[in-house]
Amino acid sequence: MKARDSLPLAFLRSACVNGGVTAGETREASLGKGDDATAQSHGFPSPRVPSERSAGSDSGGDARPATPYDFSRKYWAFAIPAVIAILAVIVFPWLFTLYMSTQDWKIGGGSAFIGWSNYAILFQDERFLEAVGRTFWFTALAVVLPVILGVAAAVVFHREFPFRGVLRTVFTMPMMATPVAVALVWTMMFHPQLGVLNYLLSLIGIPPQAWVYDPSTVIPTLVMIEVWQWTPLVMLIVLGGLASLPPEPYESAIIDGANAWHLFRHITLPLVWPYVMIAVMLRTIDALKVFDNIFVITQGGPGTASETMNIFLYLQAFQFYKLGYASALVVVFFIIIVLLSLLLLYARQRSKWNA
Repeated sequence: MKARDSLPLAFLRSACVNGGVTAGETREASLGKGDDATAQSHGFPSPRVPSERSAGSDSGGDARPATPYDFSRKYWAFAIPAVIAILAVIVFPWLFTLYMSTQDWKIGGGSAFIGWSNYAILFQDERFLEAVGRTFWFTALAVVLPVILGVAAAVVFHREFPFRGVLRTVFTMPMMATPVAVALVWTMMFHPQLGVLNYLLSLIGIPPQAWVYDPSTVIPTLVMIEVWQWTPLVMLIVLGGLASLPPEPYESAIIDGANAWHLFRHITLPLVWPYVMIAVMLRTIDALKVFDNIFVITQGGPGTASETMNIFLYLQAFQFYKLGYASALVVVFFIIIVLLSLLLLYARQRSKWNA
């Protein structure tokens, strides 16, 4: 038994010394000596495996390592439909909008090249400048209030209490409704004589309000609809962040004597701040492009008290038929959105956790 065991070991030793036998031949030689039990005792499988050199010699040459295949040359044509779609849906409309912004173009009439005159007229238009200020005022209120209330709601719903799941579902229902349907319902509720809001105020002794029919209250009233509809979105985003927080910092702080406000101020808020910034970004984008609620409820009125940039753009293009002037407004609006997006992305990067 010792003689049979020493044969493969001696063969391996001689192969390492001579250097003339490959790993495949060594494996074949060791498998060829003795029975299957002897081969398995030295760590080799029972079936005979062809060596690399024998496989190479059978194919007529030495075996060479395979090189990775360049699939980009063969499948680049599959990207053509996507490129065509991007050019047709995104690139061409923007190039055509830039072209129209340099034209004096009205629906039903001809066009004439006027260069940058539309932009010069735009920045001298007091109605446009007022619409820009109104847009920023509406956006600021429609972002700050839902974020504050959404964070508070997330902290409340993160705790355990009876019927928490049912109340969460009820709280998130407004964001599932269609904006136009929401606007129609709130229009009836805002009616000075027949609206339910003034009736509820009369029950507690508050005089009826004009709501969207008063220039001084129309923007806060429209913001109230945004708060009611989109606070649940902020709550869901922050609630997901709260669910991922580790319990160890809270346990250590409680041992040190921290109260509920200290826990929220120094632990909860810093840890969920990246999620709050995501909510701020989403709400800013949504608030800047709000059109349906304002148009259905007020159409920019009373007068121009609720005329944001979107309403002003719609009126210039489809009521006054000034396509060139409206195109210049689109370009300016796009630049404003890009600048705000870069600012929010910078704030988002600064809000990341420290490694």
